[in-house]
Amino acid sequence: MAKFLFILNSAPYGNEHSFNGLRLADSLVRHEGNDVQVFLIGDAAACAKRGQTVPHGFYNIELMLHPILRHQGRIGVCGSCMDARGMTDAELAEGCHRSSMEELTNWTLWADKVLVF
Repeated sequence: MAKFLFILNSAPYGNEHSFNGLRLADSLVRHEGNDVQVFLIGDAAACAKRGQTVPHGFYNIELMLHPILRHQGRIGVCGSCMDARGMTDAELAEGCHRSSMEELTNWTLWADKVLVF
């Protein structure tokens, strides 16, 4: 099948860019043979914040990361963006990792398709 890289830029809440990007990533990773990697940069770094609590009936971005990881997807979070937002590695959602521009470069070279939200 194909190798997909998702680059998410938007905050987890306030608009639906990251929500929709993760919906598509989840759908693609469930198809056998597809590889999916997600890179959270800028305000999207907050998508990987552990312990998100949202109103009843509202989507939870942190929980949307889990199916991607369960299907062998990878989720990297820009380390510089984490630092700028005061996030520590211990605050990352389970399965997400501090990443770098170097890893984003490598993932971009690896991917057949790059989708930016």
